[in-house]
Amino acid sequence: MNSLKWSEGLALDLPLMDQTHMEFVELLQVVDAAGDDSVLAAWKALIAHTDVHFAQEDRWMAATQFASGNCHSVQHKVVLQVMREGEAQGEKGELQVLRDMSRELATWLVQHTQTMDAALALHLRRVGYDPETGLVTSPDLLPIEVIHGCGGACSPGDAHGAHKGGAVAAAHAH
Repeated sequence: MNSLKWSEGLALDLPLMDQTHMEFVELLQVVDAAGDDSVLAAWKALIAHTDVHFAQEDRWMAATQFASGNCHSVQHKVVLQVMREGEAQGEKGELQVLRDMSRELATWLVQHTQTMDAALALHLRRVGYDPETGLVTSPDLLPIEVIHGCGGACSPGDAHGAHKGGAVAAAHAH
């Protein structure tokens, strides 16, 4: 059983992102609680939500120079691909695959939220990005160049992060 429950430990102080993550957790719980007759439909609902969820974050990253092939976006693509492969297995009647994947996704979500999404949320707050309107209140703090790699010091060239005004984002120090 998937024991993941929403907690403040998953909150990133970015309401739209937090709401989306809360919905993801709820959909994982639906998959976990579903009987054999409804688990595939629950899995498909989770995929549909995840597709929108990841596309939303990818748009935010692109809008603030945080994306374009960085490992965060790549991880989104890989996770969705694996989820769709699980759907194909579920359609063949291999429902245990979906239950196993749900448990793995619960573990993954916590790690992803506390690392990659936390860095993204910090970056978005730093530049004053409003996820609902797409407006940036501190455009002078946007990176001059698109952030590649992990969007942090673990990527070559990101450790010193060239930014307008010479400021180095706290998100890039991790």
